[in-house]
Amino acid sequence: MVDVEVPEVDYTRYSNRQLAAVPLAVLAVALLVLVGWYVMTGAPVSPGIEFTGGTEVRIGTTDSQVAVQETFAAVDLESVQPITGESAFILTTQETNTDLIESIATDAGYDVQQVQGRSASFGSRSQVQALIGVVVAFLGMSVLVFLLFRTFVPSIAVVLSAFSDIVIPLALMDLLGIKLSLGTVAALLMLIGYSVDSDLLLNNHVLRRRGGFYESTYRAMRTGVTMTLTSIAAMVVMTIVATLLAIPLLPEIGIVLVLGLATDLMNTYMLNLSLLRWYKYEGVAR
Repeated sequence: MVDVEVPEVDYTRYSNRQLAAVPLAVLAVALLVLVGWYVMTGAPVSPGIEFTGGTEVRIGTTDSQVAVQETFAAVDLESVQPITGESAFILTTQETNTDLIESIATDAGYDVQQVQGRSASFGSRSQVQALIGVVVAFLGMSVLVFLLFRTFVPSIAVVLSAFSDIVIPLALMDLLGIKLSLGTVAALLMLIGYSVDSDLLLNNHVLRRRGGFYESTYRAMRTGVTMTLTSIAAMVVMTIVATLLAIPLLPEIGIVLVLGLATDLMNTYMLNLSLLRWYKYEGVAR
């Protein structure tokens, strides 16, 4: 792991309300985005074809990506991914009429190499299962945190930070046009793990190790910030490489993880820390 020089922030300059205000404000805006998106579209995050049903087609052609998009304009393509090293593309669309898609491709002189359809009912079941998986993972994490600390404020600080680490990337997905897929669901599950890891590291150093509050905080930051920044750098590289090589899903997964990890830095060392400091000096722990 790369050694990152982490500056020691003078937290004594800021009150607990000031520290918590920024992450709570960002969380409130994110919730408003999700609610607004739900009102406009019927879902807080736009689902991909894994959850709505649709068709994935592989075609062989020497046409450009723009020309392919224009050819299939009638079926509202979700994505057109070129295959590296081949004169071929993978098309995804929520259109379930495979005969129509094959007819358009054949009339344009394209070589239809593979067609895979997914029914709307199967996509709906997949969506429910993915949602259950995220909820179960979050609830399991919450129960484990409460069992570890057995006190309300430190536990709720971890849970609130993890909740925010999920909600803010979801809102940014809406704004960036990233649809919910099995890959982005996996990224959200990974964010739960990342969030709990950094928050538990901070809480353990502050509550269970020797040393003053700020000494313990800086000790935790040296490890936690280094781990998170290293992970962000790795995800940025993965996103760039996957985009250049036109690898499906990986760019979206990388973007969601980068957004979530950046959010986690804010929530851990502003929101979580402000709650810990209140608990340590003004709450029941005094």
